[in-house]
Order: sequence, then C-alpha cells, then structure tokens
Amino acid sequence: MIEVVGLTKRYGEKTAVDQLTFAVRPGMITGFLGPNGAGKSTTMRMMLDLDNPTAGTVRIDGRHYRQLHNPLTSIGALLDAKATHGGRSAYHHLLCLAQSNGIPRRRVDEVLETVGLTSVAKKRSKGFSLGMGQRLGIAAALLGDPVILMFDEPVNGLDPEGIHWIRTLMKSLAAQGRTVFVSSHLMSEMALTADHLVVIGRGKLLADTSMSDFIRDNSRSYVRMRSPEVERLRDVLHEAGITAVTVGNGALEIDGVEAARLGELAARQGLVLHELSPQQASLEEAFMRLTAGSVEYHAHAEAEGATGAAPPPGGAPPPEAGWGADWRRKKGA
Repeated sequence: MIEVVGLTKRYGEKTAVDQLTFAVRPGMITGFLGPNGAGKSTTMRMMLDLDNPTAGTVRIDGRHYRQLHNPLTSIGALLDAKATHGGRSAYHHLLCLAQSNGIPRRRVDEVLETVGLTSVAKKRSKGFSLGMGQRLGIAAALLGDPVILMFDEPVNGLDPEGIHWIRTLMKSLAAQGRTVFVSSHLMSEMALTADHLVVIGRGKLLADTSMSDFIRDNSRSYVRMRSPEVERLRDVLHEAGITAVTVGNGALEIDGVEAARLGELAARQGLVLHELSPQQASLEEAFMRLTAGSVEYHAHAEAEGATGAAPPPGGAPPPEAGWGADWRRKKGA
C-alpha cells in the first residue's frame, strides 16, 4: 500500500504538487491521471525518494522508501525506460540491479522470459527499439517480485500485442493482491485497465474514486430512443411527465430515466422502437470535463490561412495572424 499525506513540492514560487493526500490500495489497479504539467511525474519521483518533498510524506507499506532494505523487493517502478547504461546488455543491466538488492541471479532469466527479451538478453540496450527498452524497464520493475508496482506510461512504444500483454500482466498482478499504480495519457487504455482513479490538476487532487463513479459523476448519462413514430413517442413520454430532446433521424434523448422504464412505457403503448440504448460518456470525455480548468498548456489552432509550419526564429506573429506572407512582410523577409 502507498500512502500519500499532504505531499507538496515547490520550485521557487512554482508549486508543482499541492497538498496531495490519497492512498493506493492493494488488489486493484489505480490509474493516475492529469493534464501535462499537473505534477504526476514529480509525485511519482517523490514516492521513490528521487525528489525531496517540500512538505508531506509518502509511506510504502508504512515506511519511507529510504528505510526499505533492498527496495526492489518491496516496490518496483518504471519511470524512465531509457534510464539504462547503453553499453550493458539487457542481462547485465538486470544482473547489476539484482546483485545490489540481494536478488538471486536466476530471477534475471525469469523476468527476461516474462517480458519476452530472452532472445536479445546478451545484446546491448543502446541498440534496443523503444518497445524493447520499455520491456526491459518493466523487467527491472518486476525483478524483485515486489508487492507494489509503479508504472509511468507503460505502453509507450509497445505494439498492439505488447499493449495487450502489459494490460493482462497488470491485471494479473492486481489479482494476486499486489498494489499497482499506473500513470498514462492513453485514456482508452486506462479505461480498459484501471479499477480506481486518482486525478490531479495543477498539483491539486481533483478526484479519488472508482472508474465507474468517476465517469458517472463527470459526464452526462442519458437514453437514446428511436422510433418510426417519433411524434407519437414524444407525446407518450410527455404524458408520462418525461422530457425528451429531439436529435434528428427519428431519435430522442432522455435524461434521468432508466432505459427499462422507457422500454416498458413504449411497449404498453404498442410503440415500435428501432433503438433503446443507454448512453454514457467515455473516460476521455469525463476527464476532459473535470480537468478543463486545470490545463496549464493550451494548444490553439492556427489562424485561417496559416501554412501549418512552425513559427520562424525571431518571435511569433500576433494571435490573429498566420505564419504566412503577411507576417514575413512585417519582419522584412
């Protein structure tokens, strides 16, 4: 279990992490979400004592990371898959970690087999592709057979087979009763993987809740009904005190009423339905709605007539201008 209490990190006047308090519990996958610059990486680095907090504490099964004896046997982490000595082979990179943490040599072969790198175990890691490097980082996290695992962008660089593999692996680890904490920007993947969510924005805690509750609380849920007798359907709903919004193609949208009740109502009136479907926002839509006011770095569409190229050296044009001829004339180009 990971316990974060009042965690704060300031860099001068900039507060990167602001009074975070949450717990990552065993037996489930906890997703860690937030916009760019929200403080996710800083928080994970403080969990591993790679950065010192300005205030607050992090406990790993009741102890600070620095108090752990052979820490890789308690918590394994993938924060940066490139953090390897490029001149070492995959095998010797893992062997060095194993020997420094009292882990048996045989464990190196086991994790190489787990991540699918046995055939390239003796190759230097500097020649690895992004996906192979990611697998090596995951092998390092698994090396000590820890009860707690942290993954930052674990599917980065993996092909579809690799993404399915890491998703299955994390679910298996959680099913064994381990604590799994994973940060990712891929909302579709997180929706398939996480059971619980911790969401931050501008360093502050925005949500600490189950996946289902997060989507329910931060999105609109409704029922779509479609009938060839749309006018009669609307009248039947109105008589029952139910408000429906017309959305075209013979479809109506109804908020706050269960699909089962609507279907039973239509059946009693002998109405033909071509569609009766509950609709709920995706995790991405719910996330965007919750964090809309916490996004620090906004991208803006270029003005009409822009070329799409990056701004030239020497400064950017005013917001109303593109990167085209008008700007070049102003610069004397």
